[in-house]
Amino acid sequence: MSAGAPHSRAPGVVGPVPGVPRAPAPGASPRRRPGQEGGVFMARTKSFTRRSRELPPNLRRTWEAVAPRYVIEPRRGVGRTTVAEDFALDPVEVFGRRAPLTIEIGSGTGEQLVAAAAAHPDRDYLALEVWVPGIAKLLSKAAGAGVENIRVLEADAAQALPHLLGEATAREVWTFFPDPWRKARHRKRRLVSDAFALEVARLLEDGGAWRMATDWDDYAWQMRDVVEACPLLENPHAGERPDPADPRPDRGGFAPRYEGRIITHFETRGLDAGRRAHDIVGVRVPRA
Repeated sequence: MSAGAPHSRAPGVVGPVPGVPRAPAPGASPRRRPGQEGGVFMARTKSFTRRSRELPPNLRRTWEAVAPRYVIEPRRGVGRTTVAEDFALDPVEVFGRRAPLTIEIGSGTGEQLVAAAAAHPDRDYLALEVWVPGIAKLLSKAAGAGVENIRVLEADAAQALPHLLGEATAREVWTFFPDPWRKARHRKRRLVSDAFALEVARLLEDGGAWRMATDWDDYAWQMRDVVEACPLLENPHAGERPDPADPRPDRGGFAPRYEGRIITHFETRGLDAGRRAHDIVGVRVPRA
């Protein structure tokens, strides 16, 4: 299929309207899962702030009109943002072609994703997001730009990715401005961790890049440390751009701003508040 040509509706791509009850997905496993007691889902510590699924009328109309083109509705596990452990995606089947795949974890309102998809119609983009109004705004932007190389899944990435996609699936993974969980007692909830780095490395092709950005200094240092501690990733900017505010100010390890990362409204608010963004990159080392 030529770049930019309309894609046929992929298996599993549907657009249920948030807030409207739906029947359980066929094939969903009825067995209890870890964290489920007496048939009631006991939420694990999550790396995101869960927000309402309800949509105002304008975003509901957008969802009804364009979600079938973009939204992947998986079989669910227990809870709205979990994906059944027996559900997996084949990007070639989903997008109707074989193309380099970028996975964005936390797409917000889609500014970054839609800009990239419009600039690179020869690539495919998969977003994982839990904020439903943000997904609806992403859909509106994607439809307005006429891009067809985007799919979005409402899912907790930490739960879904280990079984959603196969090894060496992605050319790049993006984690731009994840929730910083600013309070010290909450930092264990941050998405970027040693365990998550191993999962990202599994998804990346050899030489593929995990691109991150944050405007919280201590999270930037944590991201840098996570990359450099992961045996499956290397930091191509080790020692570069030392930060005087870093507890180890001579260490560095930060990347130049990724040229494909636009300045979003979210980043602008941070800049207005006096914060600055750090970019961090981890590159997948070749498999043996």
